[in-house]
Amino acid sequence: IWERGWSEKNAGNISAWLPRTRLKMSREVNSLEIRFPAIAGRTFLVTGTGRRMRDIARSPLENVLFIRMNDAGNGYSVWLEGGENLRPTSELHTHLGIHNMIAERGSGEQAVLHTHATELIALSQCKAIAGKDELNSVLWNMHPENMIFLPGGAGFVPYMLPGSREIAEATISEFRQHDLVVWQKHGVWSVGSSVQDAFDYIDIACKSAGIWFMCKAAGIEPEGLTADQTEELRNLSQKFRLT
Repeated sequence: IWERGWSEKNAGNISAWLPRTRLKMSREVNSLEIRFPAIAGRTFLVTGTGRRMRDIARSPLENVLFIRMNDAGNGYSVWLEGGENLRPTSELHTHLGIHNMIAERGSGEQAVLHTHATELIALSQCKAIAGKDELNSVLWNMHPENMIFLPGGAGFVPYMLPGSREIAEATISEFRQHDLVVWQKHGVWSVGSSVQDAFDYIDIACKSAGIWFMCKAAGIEPEGLTADQTEELRNLSQKFRLT
């Protein structure tokens, strides 16, 4: 993520549900403003606030922590053997809200990734990209893989204050229909069965955005795929999901 230039300084965060784990947690419960009943009792790996993506692989226990939700779903305890003074990402409420929504619908995704994907931020800066219809027109038309692996397209959240309850609620709402959500002028979120899958969805979307910008920079108006070609890919995507 950092090597792609998507996480300057301490930008971006990760969470992953761990279905099978035995960790000794602190008895102290950190209260949450919102209750997440569908994930009560679950354990998650989350990146620490202020931590850098480039440091996670080489020093994981200094940059990530494990939290376990209490039985009411309105608080969490922390792994006793984790790094000192680690606190969860400032976007914890958004992460937990997405995991709670996934648990409610029973779709099984385990990982949530937020990062500052340069190509998608740049695309969301364009006045012509005013919502998800315009966004998905670019993503689907520039490269076949987007229709195959993101047939539902991307969600879109107009600019809001990062870390706020409003942006968390808007993001969760978009994830009810999409596996990837773009925050206008800020970044992108994705969900997947693993962190790698969540990364791949962003990577695929960035490929289309990059092609669009390269054509524009060369003075070429991108032709894009035809409606028939797009529909053919949509049918192919359905076969992928069935198998």
